Amino acid sequence: MNDNHAAYADALSERVAEVQAQRAALVAAIEETRVARSLTFADDEHDPDGSTASLDQVRDTALLQRTEQTLTELTEAQVRLASGGYGVCEVCGREISAERLLARPETRFCVPCLGRMGARHRGRSG
Repeated sequence: MNDNHAAYADALSERVAEVQAQRAALVAAIEETRVARSLTFADDEHDPDGSTASLDQVRDTALLQRTEQTLTELTEAQVRLASGGYGVCEVCGREISAERLLARPETRFCVPCLGRMGARHRGRSG
């Protein structure tokens, strides 16, 4: 893992920049929708664009929440990288593959453990 320390740091930095740009765009879109809605008559039931605007705002707010969660995960990953705990699965303790870390630098789980967690989640909902 130490051989790839610089590559992981770069991947984390690039991902942080991408997510921060996403966050800024979502905040701007939410504000734009809020301003637009404040300038119009608020009757979603009779305004054909009202329900669309409401759905857009709900969608953007949910995306913003997920984006902020991703930023938190990336910050935590940077702390793990600095402290030497980066790249170790939090479930099984095995090393996470370099390919996975470069593709999803915020990850905390290896693919097999992630698959098992997903299977348990699907089993509860189905």
